[in-house]
Amino acid sequence: MVNSLSILGSTGSIGTQTLDVADKLNLKVSALTASTNIKLLEEQVRKYKPELAVVFNEEKAKEFKDNIKDTNTRVLSGMDGLIEAATLENADLVVNSVVGMVGLKPTLAAANAKKDIAFANKETLVTGGKLVCDAVKKNGVKLLPVDSEHSAIFQCLQGMPEKKMLKKLILTASGGPFFGKTVEDLKNVTVNEALNHPNWSMGAKITIDSATMMNKGLEIIEARWLFDVQPENIDVVVHRESIIHSLIEYVDNSVIAQLGLPDMRIPIQYAITYPKRYESPVGELSLAQIGKMTFFEPDYDTFKCLRACKKLFHSEALQQQLPTVLMRRLTDFSEKVKSLFLKSVTLLWVQLIT
Repeated sequence: MVNSLSILGSTGSIGTQTLDVADKLNLKVSALTASTNIKLLEEQVRKYKPELAVVFNEEKAKEFKDNIKDTNTRVLSGMDGLIEAATLENADLVVNSVVGMVGLKPTLAAANAKKDIAFANKETLVTGGKLVCDAVKKNGVKLLPVDSEHSAIFQCLQGMPEKKMLKKLILTASGGPFFGKTVEDLKNVTVNEALNHPNWSMGAKITIDSATMMNKGLEIIEARWLFDVQPENIDVVVHRESIIHSLIEYVDNSVIAQLGLPDMRIPIQYAITYPKRYESPVGELSLAQIGKMTFFEPDYDTFKCLRACKKLFHSEALQQQLPTVLMRRLTDFSEKVKSLFLKSVTLLWVQLIT
């Protein structure tokens, strides 16, 4: 198990839960980074006493540096700061939980510095999957998935004797807060409704992406790169209870699933402790208390973001395994959807998904 972490995006949902896991495992934190939330970052710095703290926003970084001048923590800013945190000599593992394509350069830098990477930044693989996978392979480092679905698949694959025995991957989706609704139903939904995920506690962007099912579309592309599986061999099924986190199917049609309570600290901890397992801060799953689990086909007519991702997924550009302008535009679109919708509760949801 690793001894020290560098956490990119420590003030976000994955970052704060990673710190919970670090507390449980008694790990040292060598670096912390944030975009603009310097209040929470200061609290984290004073608690964990990292060697380095990075604020991506340069103006905020100046204020932050003054706020913690009584500590021994170095302060950097911008992309150079993120790259410094991703390559810090004293960190055994880099946890990449930043949001958006800003994570690509630090991920490549970490791999080239021969750092293992716990990975929760799907936009990086969507836009630069081949670049990242080539760098990981070249430097002999591990790319350990943190997203619950990809961690589930990763865990299921641990018992696979040979790659040729794998038939397909099956990603589960909760369906988000608008499961079962039509395009007409979605014309006047509000921000609060979109942010009210039925099962998971997540950051704003991923929660909005879940509501549009854009998140699942990005996860399909992420899975292709992480597991080197062809597009036609990745399926999606809606599973409302979020107990089965994903599945794999073998050529003999047997199916292996990973189950657990919907709590990100399980996949975070497994990425940190892989291949070993330790007691976690998450509660025990009781299937008797769950009672039943349900499954549905995705509604591609209503949730057009998912359909758009699948269409891109089968494009010639992706088949050639090249990061393209089109893929960058897809992740740009995802980020703009979130930003626009959060700014206006009256903005018609249907305008964002059609």
